[in-house]
Amino acid sequence: MKRFILFLSSFIFLFVVFQMLSGLILTSLYLPNIEEAWEMSAELSSEVTMVGTSSIPTIIGAVLAATIAYFVPKGIGMLKHS
Repeated sequence: MKRFILFLSSFIFLFVVFQMLSGLILTSLYLPNIEEAWEMSAELSSEVTMVGTSSIPTIIGAVLAATIAYFVPKGIGMLKHS
C-alpha cells in the first residue's frame, strides 16, 4: 500500500507539472491574428455568457489510469505463476 501511495502521489505531481508545461508552451507559441479578429468583431454577440470548466474529471481519469497501471503488472505476474 505504501508503494501505491508513493506511485499515485508522484504520478499526480508529474501529471500536474506536464499539464502546466504544456499550457506554457502552447501559450508561448500562440500567435493571434489581429486583423482577422477585428473583422470578426462585428459578428460577435454583445452578450457575455460565463461558463466554467472543471479539471476534476481529468484528474479522476488520471488517478484511475495510474491505479490500473499500478495493478496490471501484478495481475500479469499472478497469471504467469498459475
